[in-house]
Amino acid sequence: MSRIGKQLIAIPDGVTVSIDGQAVTVKGKKGELEHIFSDYVTVSQGEDGITIAPSDESKEGKSHWGLSRTLLANMVGGVTEGFKKNLEINGVGYRAQVQGKTLIMQLGFSHEVKFDIPEGIEIKAAKATEIEVSGISKQRVGQVAADIRSFRPPEPYKGKGVKYAGEYIFRKEGKKK
Repeated sequence: MSRIGKQLIAIPDGVTVSIDGQAVTVKGKKGELEHIFSDYVTVSQGEDGITIAPSDESKEGKSHWGLSRTLLANMVGGVTEGFKKNLEINGVGYRAQVQGKTLIMQLGFSHEVKFDIPEGIEIKAAKATEIEVSGISKQRVGQVAADIRSFRPPEPYKGKGVKYAGEYIFRKEGKKK
């Protein structure tokens, strides 16, 4: 029995959920998200909120149950509050700035790294060493943050590079004489 899957998803004020078979559309003040759930689960809306149940007692049905509930809860949370990830840039001369729909970063290469901001994602660089990625889809926000981090992941000797805010970098000791 899935502990996550059997929890009810409450629908806040200002959010409308429409269920058409396996396709679920969630509309809120921040935007609209749509997802097509697998045939292993059934989505139903009641007075209290939305419930998800497995279609049958198969192993696949039970494993999709909690995942589907989490995906739908993230959709509801995304259209009401949104999601954000913060990145930090460490290193001498490393900085970032946003120009139009492009994030331009100096990361110690001989050239600037230019990253086109995808549709539905907002990137802010309030300080030269801090980047904030925000949007309504948790998956897309996380993927864009991972893509930005992949240009120069933090190295273990001096910690230079792009890292998530609050991420611990395991430090190594340098050469000894």
